[in-house]
Amino acid sequence: MKIIKTHLKSVLSAVAITTSAFAMSDANAETTLRVATWLPPTNPQNSVVWPTWGKWVEEATEGRVKVKIEQGFGHPKTMFQLVEDGIADASFSYHGYVPGRFKLPQVVEQPGLNANAEASSVALWHVYKDRLEAAEEFEGLEVLAMFTHGAGGIHTKEPINSLADLQGQKIRVGGGVQSVLAERMKVTPVGAPAPKVYEMLQQGVIDGVFMPMGEQKILRLNEVTQHVYMLPGGMYMGSFSIFINPEFLEDLSDEDREAILAVSGEKLSALAGRAWDQGDMEGYEAAVANGVTVHQVQPGDAMDKEFQQLIKGMDREWLESVEDRDIDAAAALTELRSQAREYTVAAE
Repeated sequence: MKIIKTHLKSVLSAVAITTSAFAMSDANAETTLRVATWLPPTNPQNSVVWPTWGKWVEEATEGRVKVKIEQGFGHPKTMFQLVEDGIADASFSYHGYVPGRFKLPQVVEQPGLNANAEASSVALWHVYKDRLEAAEEFEGLEVLAMFTHGAGGIHTKEPINSLADLQGQKIRVGGGVQSVLAERMKVTPVGAPAPKVYEMLQQGVIDGVFMPMGEQKILRLNEVTQHVYMLPGGMYMGSFSIFINPEFLEDLSDEDREAILAVSGEKLSALAGRAWDQGDMEGYEAAVANGVTVHQVQPGDAMDKEFQQLIKGMDREWLESVEDRDIDAAAALTELRSQAREYTVAAE
């Protein structure tokens, strides 16, 4: 009997040691966070933002979580669903690609914000957390950051003397506030994801495009357009979110979950905006170097006056469009503009 008890004790001890080893192995196991992207590798989101955030995540989790960027995941409008379904762990996308669902972050897209992408991104993140998150537009997703690209402009093959010259022209628009502007300008809007624009311009499918300056280099628009028109204060901004599958976060240890969130939020929003600002600077340089004429419309110029007349009432229209969201949209708009402009002044 003593021999049996001794043997049993040895077996239980071995099991305990093995279980403990497995527990330690699980605790030290490396988790891969798969990020789906849809923009080309040259875009700052892929060349700067994701790699930098990946380093932050790895450092914050002491190597337990590593970020892997996976290219070519299809149309950007599908990114939200891919992450919700767990096909990818995290991604980002442009809100205007999913009409009707993400109305509130488009508060930042209204014309005349007069702030760069970094300032706009940080302001949008704070306003989202303070005022917009409660509307639950991102149900099924955990939002890690919000950001914008720089001010959008008009890139055309042929010169224009006024915005009226665009009437009837085929212009690629990305949705969101761009669609409102296209309707008011009476252009023929053409929808397509950003990576398709070069080919569409090259083949004559479109006459121009609404995009930020950075795309002169990133999408090589300097090869297929001859003119860019940038309006005072910004024609519009584009709003994006960076999001992650909540179940992925839940499966992590509390320590690693908090570590990832700590390197996201405002910090990640600012990083993204700053990277897109740098992209705009490089886009401008590429445009000039390749002979593209960049028209910096000045306040009070004829085209500026035309634009100011054209955008009258857009704030009111946006406020009316989000009345069903049960948030104080007017306060959100005021707060966002104030924060973005104050951030810009502080940075200067």
